[in-house]
Amino acid sequence: MTPNVPPDLGTTPVETVIAAHTVRRAVWVGPILVAGFWIVRGFGGAWAAALGVGVVIGNFLLAGAMLSLAIRVSLSLYHATALFGFFLRLGLIIVSMLLVASLVDIDRPAFGLAVVIAYMVLLILESAAVARGRERDLDWTS
Repeated sequence: MTPNVPPDLGTTPVETVIAAHTVRRAVWVGPILVAGFWIVRGFGGAWAAALGVGVVIGNFLLAGAMLSLAIRVSLSLYHATALFGFFLRLGLIIVSMLLVASLVDIDRPAFGLAVVIAYMVLLILESAAVARGRERDLDWTS
C-alpha cells in the first residue's frame, strides 16, 4: 500500500472487526464484573458496573467506526483519528460518566472502577488474541 492511499473499499474494515470482537468478549466480561460488584457493593454496585461496561462498549464501537471511516478518506486522516480520537473518546467517557452520575443516583466508585477494569481487561484480551493469531478474520495482507 502506498502512502496516503486508502485500501480497497470493498474489504471489511479491520477496525470494525476488532470492535465486534471486543463487544463479543464484553458479553462474558460484563456479567463477571457485574457479579463481582454485586457481591462487594450490592445491587447499586452491580447497576453501576453494568452502566460502566455499557460506556466502555460504546467507546470501543465508536473507535472502530471512527477509524473505519477515516481510512476511507486518507491514511493521514486515519493517523490523526487514531491519535486525537483516543483523547476525544477518553473525554467522552469522562463526560458520559459525569452526566450519568449527575442524572442518576449511582454508586460512583463502582461505576468508575467498572469502567477502568472493563476497558483494560477488554483491551488486554483483544490485544492478546490478535498477537497470538487467534483472530483469523483479521487479514491485513489482502
